[in-house]
Amino acid sequence: MAQTKFDKQVEKDAESLVLGIGRVLAGRDLDGVKRTDATFWRAGMRVLPKVEGKVRRRSYKPGWRRLSFRLALGAGVAESGYLSTRDLDATVRGVQELWENREAALAALEPGGVGAASVLTVGSAAYMVLTRERRELMREWVGPLHDAIHRPLGLAEQTDPRRYLHVPKNFSDDDAEIRIDLPRQLGFSREVVADLVTQKLALQGVTFSWHPEGRTPYVLVKKTRKPPAKALFKDPRTRELVAKAKESAPIIGFGAGGQIVSVDLDAESPHILVNASAGGGKSVTLRCIACQMLHHGSRVFVLDTKRISHPWAHGIDGVTYCRDIADIHDQLIALGLEGRRRTRVADDLGIDADPKAIGPRILILLEEVNATMKQLARYWEKTRESGDPKVSPAVDALNEILYMGRQLRMHVLLVAQSATARALGGPEVREQFSTRILARYSVNAWRMLAPEVHPAPKSTKHHGRAQVVSGGSARETQILFFTEAEAREWATTGTKAAAAGGSIPVQLHKPPADSLASIPPTSTGELPPASEPPTDGARAADAHNLPPAPAAAPDELASNATATPLATPAPAVVDDDQAVGLREAAEHHLHGITLAALRFARANDPAFPSPAGKRGAELLYRVGDLKKWARNRPRAATGTTDLD
Repeated sequence: MAQTKFDKQVEKDAESLVLGIGRVLAGRDLDGVKRTDATFWRAGMRVLPKVEGKVRRRSYKPGWRRLSFRLALGAGVAESGYLSTRDLDATVRGVQELWENREAALAALEPGGVGAASVLTVGSAAYMVLTRERRELMREWVGPLHDAIHRPLGLAEQTDPRRYLHVPKNFSDDDAEIRIDLPRQLGFSREVVADLVTQKLALQGVTFSWHPEGRTPYVLVKKTRKPPAKALFKDPRTRELVAKAKESAPIIGFGAGGQIVSVDLDAESPHILVNASAGGGKSVTLRCIACQMLHHGSRVFVLDTKRISHPWAHGIDGVTYCRDIADIHDQLIALGLEGRRRTRVADDLGIDADPKAIGPRILILLEEVNATMKQLARYWEKTRESGDPKVSPAVDALNEILYMGRQLRMHVLLVAQSATARALGGPEVREQFSTRILARYSVNAWRMLAPEVHPAPKSTKHHGRAQVVSGGSARETQILFFTEAEAREWATTGTKAAAAGGSIPVQLHKPPADSLASIPPTSTGELPPASEPPTDGARAADAHNLPPAPAAAPDELASNATATPLATPAPAVVDDDQAVGLREAAEHHLHGITLAALRFARANDPAFPSPAGKRGAELLYRVGDLKKWARNRPRAATGTTDLD
């Protein structure tokens, strides 16, 4: 009996050995479980029914590839064993010598080990960088799509989605093509599968081309209703559409099927946020909107710390261009005062009044808000003194403009590379931008700025392509492109552009001398015509810093829509030897130069006068010295926005 059991065991082991050799030669899993539909010559596409547990990638490989790998591995092991047994005594002596001199051997291997570790680290980092986009594609798109459609298609959950979902990295581009391999039985609903694919990949305007015939059925997904590849203003048809656009709704671009994409600043969204990474077309988008509004007589304020974002706007009537942070700071304060004035005028006019009666439409282009807000905070930190608020008044003025709404006809176009709540001053500030234009965005940026639209459309690298998010939906848009010359030509023409009057002069380190806060409204809502260049007498008066005419009282402006500027009284005589503090100098002696600008100049301008005394902790300066410094400080000529 014992001999019989032994014979059975030997027979069983021999049978297992034969089966194992057969599985090796057939390229199958060694445990004998067939997990995929792979054959010896063809790679697998799906997991077989009733297979449990994780299915590794090698189970999808054809048998011949697995056999080749096993033969190569076995040959390498056999070769190593053969070489080690050729001279056993020499091998033993070599091991003994290596052990006896192990410290020297380790010292000799140390540089090589460090080099190998460095190469491994660099290689791993390079691999992670090169495959980052592919891994993001699998995590954000292919994996969720597989989770949604494997049941309708009748596939096992363990099926590797890469085996049947062929989704390219640029699947959102116009010419991209998505291929999905289908099971042979075709026992599924095409409508259900198509709807799930469209939803999970956030596709718009696509068609499904089904190919059920043959051994490998599949479906192709292509974009058919797509925006135009280019949207150029020089196209006669496009130019005609721009000319017909409403004054409050400039054309942003064209969507699927060439449909016009625009946002009505009066009826839909008073402010617009543009979020894009470098090279995403932020300045092009702002140029498109700003030149159209200038064409209809709007006033445009460009707050640009980069200084060179909009060269097309230099010197145009109706444009105020601020480059230095001191000018941006003062201009925001002036715009905040204008917003308060318009609030009083609108309240006095009543609900039935013409909205244009409060003044011309104002467009504020705030470039690179991430850098600008930091510079405003640093500027105020350097200039503020004891008793001043901690938050810059320029930031408060910007927030007031954003909260005031569309009734005041003041609109902010804000540009950011990353429009975080911290960069904008809080989440409540970001919520004022009900229209958001996103280009070359990350998944995190979309979740932060447009969480109501889910899933996020795949960002595309198509030049000029963006997503315009408004009203809980996103529209893929080809941004209308104006060249610099075309934008300048369109901004300086039009029936209302000439009547809107000249630009507001800007001087370095002080707000505009004729800021909008001091401009009285008219019955037509248009600004007074541009003033003539100053005469020699006027320049002499300005050089001696003669006091300006007192502005009309706010209540007077609000109650009289046709008010005219008051006559200029004779200037008061001021003792130039009088010693005053900076606050008194800004309020009574140096018209147009703010206290913040004086503090900034005291800290940064080596030509700023020395103090003449002290009053407690306050430094005092001679009025004559301050006037002399004011005459000689760098500033732009009156009546121009060109600061260079």
